[in-house]
Amino acid sequence: MAQPSCALCHKLEAAGAAGTVGPSLDELRPDAAKARQAVTKGLGVMPPFAGKLSPEDIEAVSQYVAKSVAAVK
Repeated sequence: MAQPSCALCHKLEAAGAAGTVGPSLDELRPDAAKARQAVTKGLGVMPPFAGKLSPEDIEAVSQYVAKSVAAVK
């Protein structure tokens, strides 16, 4: 599990996440590649999660975020 939890910072309606520290993923609408890059290497104040999450977990999170935001109208 990611520490800190993604939901602590980010809003993602599909996941019931209502974080207000980081950007709203519902508004950013990243595709899987952008989400994967941010989770792996970090972005701004967001820490990198490579080495903390397995490559499979990073891929799963990236795909979930991309599919969730694509479904938002």
